[in-house]
Amino acid sequence: MNQAADRTGIRVMVVDDHPMWRDGVARDLTEAGFSIVATAGTGTEALTRFPATQPDVVVLDLQIPEPNGVEVTAELIRQNAAVKVLVLSASGEQNDVLEAVKAGAIGYLVKSASRPELIAAVDRVAAGETVFTPGLAGLVLGEYRRLVDAPAEDSTAPRLTERETEVLRLVAKGLSYKDVADRLVISHRTVQNHVQNTLRKLQLHNRVQLVRYAIEQGLDETEE
Repeated sequence: MNQAADRTGIRVMVVDDHPMWRDGVARDLTEAGFSIVATAGTGTEALTRFPATQPDVVVLDLQIPEPNGVEVTAELIRQNAAVKVLVLSASGEQNDVLEAVKAGAIGYLVKSASRPELIAAVDRVAAGETVFTPGLAGLVLGEYRRLVDAPAEDSTAPRLTERETEVLRLVAKGLSYKDVADRLVISHRTVQNHVQNTLRKLQLHNRVQLVRYAIEQGLDETEE
């Protein structure tokens, strides 16, 4: 199977205010078989080009001329909830990661990521999977504590099974559904079912919303 050929249906927009970096990322993704439908150097350019090009995946830096990457992410998802945003930033600061995810980003890589890591991340994000640079996965992992440790007196708090919690912890670490299935010795379909059951319990529609919900429940609060 020619994997590059399989990627031609994945439409990507690259947003970065550094021309050499932007062109390099676009070139790497083109060579890997993705269809680059637009590039932009500012938040305004990205928002202007998005409606006409309708990319499936937007790879963007946070530190771009106004509106910044967080604001652009929120607006793109407001316009089209199906778009997948992968942040590619020089910053690995906790606040930047949390703000990006709250805005709706489904993935976050630092710019030190290798070319194969970037290509794999775009593949996974296009498929709807969450992807984080390994060192940042722990920030996302914390969100699931609230799903498990909700106060007992709160009868409205969603209650997850032990297996649902286990699956979500692995997903939060950045594992693909296949990797989770292999780790837990269960089927790919079972992993999908557990995630879907959790979304249903929380009355959410997709994993982006799940991430945003959980973080808003206290991931960015310091431990007492």
